[in-house]
Amino acid sequence: PLVWAVHRWIEGRNPVEGDLAEPELVARDLAEFAVAIRKIDLPGGPPAHRGEPLMAEDQEMRAAIEALRRTDEPFDADEITAAWDEALAAPLWTGPACWTHSDLMPSNLLLAGDHVSAIIDFGTVGMGEPATDLIPAWNLLPAPVRRVYREAADVDDATWARSRGWALSMAVIQLPYYRTTNPIISANARHVIREILETST
Repeated sequence: PLVWAVHRWIEGRNPVEGDLAEPELVARDLAEFAVAIRKIDLPGGPPAHRGEPLMAEDQEMRAAIEALRRTDEPFDADEITAAWDEALAAPLWTGPACWTHSDLMPSNLLLAGDHVSAIIDFGTVGMGEPATDLIPAWNLLPAPVRRVYREAADVDDATWARSRGWALSMAVIQLPYYRTTNPIISANARHVIREILETST
């Protein structure tokens, strides 16, 4: 009684944060995808799952920070709040809405050898702003490679700052929810929070 489909099998493996043999190759592949999808000239599409301004996440984000504060996770809630406020202060996207995947988590990527072989799970695709497709900078790529990704994706300072906020909000909201039920997502959420709190924009 539900909607379903049969898809062809795509060979590949999910990447793991901190375990990329050639992270620069992955960074360039992901940037190529991010640029290609935002250049698609197909107006009138549906809004992306994360198609609103970052401020739309504020209420849920602050509730998640408080939930995280009540756990035994080793993160400073005040530092997270400060990083979140910094992201919210970035100028808003003023360009036209563009196509985005908006959920480039490691579990939605496949690698073959040292290259990205596929992007999967297009359930969140739609029109929004390009910052949402830069989250692999924080959830997958090591800090020394982020500049490669940013330069290849060709984005300005404000878009980069908002991408940091999107990655942080996804991680902080996911962690209290998945911390005891999904070890892969919760481990990645912890990784993102650590990376953002330990590095500057």
